[in-house]
Amino acid sequence: MNKRTPLYDMHVAAGAQMVDFGGWDMPLNYGSQIEEHHQVRKDAGMFDVSHMTIVDIQGDRVRPFLQKLLANDVARLKSSGKALYSCMLNEEGYVLDDLIVYYMTDNWFRLVVNSATREKDLAWIAMQGMAFNLEIKERNELTMIAVQGPLARSKTHQALGERAQGLDDLGIFYMREVDTELAVARTGYTGEDGYELMLPVAQASSMWAALLEAEVKPCGLGARDT
Repeated sequence: MNKRTPLYDMHVAAGAQMVDFGGWDMPLNYGSQIEEHHQVRKDAGMFDVSHMTIVDIQGDRVRPFLQKLLANDVARLKSSGKALYSCMLNEEGYVLDDLIVYYMTDNWFRLVVNSATREKDLAWIAMQGMAFNLEIKERNELTMIAVQGPLARSKTHQALGERAQGLDDLGIFYMREVDTELAVARTGYTGEDGYELMLPVAQASSMWAALLEAEVKPCGLGARDT
């Protein structure tokens, strides 16, 4: 049986065409992926990316560990919340996965890796991290929603209300912890501006509903891959 995201029931209620994506039941589209594509290019669309894997890595030697693990150099990450797109490599230099790494503090980095390679990624990270005395924790209590498009930021601010204070100056490829239960990253894979929200699983449905109220349209994997 496939895994389901916290938003599965909302997708079905909205008439989404559900498909198997790496062992997850995910929305392909909500009627027309072409319309959803244009929605993201011209306005704002949101994607359920709860299937992505969030991993926190902490320890005194986390930076040299990531310099070994990743193709791009995390020495470039010097400001709290700064993000870097990179590939994770094996010992021969072959690509195992692509990911985004976030610098939280000198001793704490966050990775967001793909769901299809989750088990292999986690096993590789754990094996490579043994020599560095690190705490490696999958944050499966968190979920992710991506809001993308030229109006994505303003509509997300509307949905967040007072919690959006301080996000106006959030730089591209930076993440900010709004409070203890919400992190907002100005990242994404659509080529448009927008946010990726990281929040507790229990709050996923209410956040999705608030974004709908702000007239952000749901979009499926089909539009995300165009």
